[in-house]
Amino acid sequence: MLQKIWFALVWTYVKLGLFFYSKKIIVKGTENIPKKGAVLFAVNHPNGLVDPLYVTTTHNRRNHYLVRAATFKNPIVKKILESLYLMPIYRIRDGIKQLANNQQIFDKCHRIFEKGETLMIFPEGSHDKKRSIRPLSKGFTRIVFGALEKHKDLDIIVIPVGLTYQHPSDYPAKIIINYGKPIKTRAIYDTNLPAKAINVLKANVTEQLQKLTVHIPDDDNYETVLQKLNNAQVDFTEVDKVNSMIQKDSFPEQKTPKKNYVKSLYYLIFLNSLIPVFIWKKVFKLIKEVEFIDTFRFSINLLTFTIFYSLQALLIGLFFGNDVALFYITFSVFLVFVYTKLAPTNTKKFLNL
Repeated sequence: MLQKIWFALVWTYVKLGLFFYSKKIIVKGTENIPKKGAVLFAVNHPNGLVDPLYVTTTHNRRNHYLVRAATFKNPIVKKILESLYLMPIYRIRDGIKQLANNQQIFDKCHRIFEKGETLMIFPEGSHDKKRSIRPLSKGFTRIVFGALEKHKDLDIIVIPVGLTYQHPSDYPAKIIINYGKPIKTRAIYDTNLPAKAINVLKANVTEQLQKLTVHIPDDDNYETVLQKLNNAQVDFTEVDKVNSMIQKDSFPEQKTPKKNYVKSLYYLIFLNSLIPVFIWKKVFKLIKEVEFIDTFRFSINLLTFTIFYSLQALLIGLFFGNDVALFYITFSVFLVFVYTKLAPTNTKKFLNL
């Protein structure tokens, strides 16, 4: 019970944080999610650890998650992640000997499904900002079919989930979360030999993901197509429209990026948040993978802005009274809200804050 309360508090805090971090969060297809029973969310992975945050805060089922084992190296971090239903998954790069630990994790996944709960997996195996659906690993199919083999009366619904960002790694974020059509895995498992069942499930998920997110075939023409879309300043969150352009090889004319008419608000936020911004600038220099920029910017700023504004409001309250303190913190949050919702989201990357 305590773990559920803790998860609910963190879920609410993160959901509120994403609201202030994102210009727009578009959610489609939630009616496809069963209200009860075993569900596996198969999600594409363009943008680091913010991907599961956007998914888990846009539906009402409580998720368990499989994430790469390297995240669990720190004992304190490990305790926090486990308290939020995260589990490590080991890959070859973690060492051949470590792969044996996956069987224990798979057994946990089977029990999760047996209890009618949900699991979130990124079947591409790693994050990549490329606007392409990469070949899916077999791992998620083995987990599903392993649970079906153990529990003959169990069915697991797979929901493909497509994430599309207007410009990954830039602020403010703009994203669409597309929940796909349910895939009943028991029917696939019972009517096919194991090897074919794996391929059928992978093909079904891949086919949906290529429609649920912007998919540029990863071939020699990829960069040319991406450049044309960027030059046209397309709205990548209009997934069907952009995919139609790609399939027809027909693109709008080049457009000039929109001007940031609220840039002055950014400077006000900067002056009012010197310590959080300073911390972020220091951390930013240490980030080695572009896919982790959003992850660190969101998590660090959510924590530091909350603490910093609260402490400043407390000090203002001590010297000038509670009314002034309330006005200060309301105005500070309002500035962030207005800038986030009104700043342009061009396809070019302008990294800031």
